[in-house]
This record gives sequence, structure tokens and C-alpha cells, in this order.
Amino acid sequence: MLDDRILFIDGEAMVIDKPAGLPVDTPKRGGPSIESRLDELRCGFRRKPVIMHRLDQDTTGCLLLARNPKARTAFQQAFEARSVEKHYLAVIGSEVEAQEGVIDLAIAKRSSAEAGWRMVGDAAGQAAVTRWRRIAGRDGRTLVEFRPLTGRTHQIRVHAREAFASGIVGDRVYGIPGGAMLLHASRLVVPRGAKPAIDVTAPLPEHFGEWRNAA
Repeated sequence: MLDDRILFIDGEAMVIDKPAGLPVDTPKRGGPSIESRLDELRCGFRRKPVIMHRLDQDTTGCLLLARNPKARTAFQQAFEARSVEKHYLAVIGSEVEAQEGVIDLAIAKRSSAEAGWRMVGDAAGQAAVTRWRRIAGRDGRTLVEFRPLTGRTHQIRVHAREAFASGIVGDRVYGIPGGAMLLHASRLVVPRGAKPAIDVTAPLPEHFGEWRNAA
């Protein structure tokens, strides 16, 4: 049940730990999603909460929902002002030697009849900037923390591939296919004016295995 995955809740907001494999929006082909299961997250309110941002289907971790219209407007403004901090942890399929850096690479959507659509690095695309730092390495792979400063579709997945040449483990589109995708929205910080900010951390899920000890 989704209400078992609530990390933070008050009268304005809720943050849940999104599970792997469950899309945020209902797919065109139908099927379960966070959107289709919002009744589970009413928690005593008459209205359903509103999803404030998106995570890819196979990405786990912190997902923010607004519980009333005033909060929805305030959170939307915070996202538009880029004052919301989003932190991700991912396992990269190569050894990363540097300790930290910034990936500044515009990205754009490309489509083909054979492969469908994907995001690619493109100087003529939308600006996309991601900060990163190395957490730990073992067996030719590296645990990296990413902090996107912009919110483009598949930004971290594309930037990981372009910056480190191998992409994220388990990412069948941009990285190394096979097994669960090791990309997790680990921390979310949402300013709320005079009120204390929402600052929530989601633990790494079990499919990260031994990397959970390094985070």
C-alpha cells in the first residue's frame, strides 16, 4: 500500500518513497500508477493529493505531493524558481576517478520509427546542468550522487552516459541493461517561506545490495 511508503506528511504536503516499476502517470496502455492509486493517499482529506513532479518508472525515492490548492501553487512556484533541491544516488558502470564536477550539456528529444524516442545531448536543445560527486567505488563501478539544477526529462540518465561513457547500471535505454535500474531519488528539500523547509531522505532500496552500506 502506498500509505505505508509515506516519509513525510502534514496539512500541506506529503512525500512518499516511490517503488520501482510503478509509473507516476497512468500509461496510455492503462495499468497501475501513482496517479491511479491516489485514493490510497487521502489520509483523511476529502480531496486527493496532487503529484508535483515526476520520477521515471524504474526510479525509486522521494516524490512530493500537495494536499491543498494553496500548497500546490506554492510548490509549483518553488519548482519554477529552481529552489527545490533534488538529490539522487546512482551506480555508474565504470570507475569514476574524479571526486566531483558539473555536467553542462543541453539535451533534446529524438525519435525514430525503429527505436522510438529518447533524449540526447544536443547543443541546440534545452539547457541542462547537473552537479555530481563521487561517493564510493568497487569492482569497476561507482556510486555517484547527482544534483540536477534543471529538470529535463531523463536528464540524469543522459548526463551520466555522456559524462562517464557507460551510464547507469540497469538503465536499458541510456546505460547498462540487465537487472533493476540503480537510480534513486535519495533526498528532497522544499522551501516553504517562513515555515521550516520539507527535508526528507529516502533510504536506498534493497536492490542496491552492498551499495546501501556506502551511501
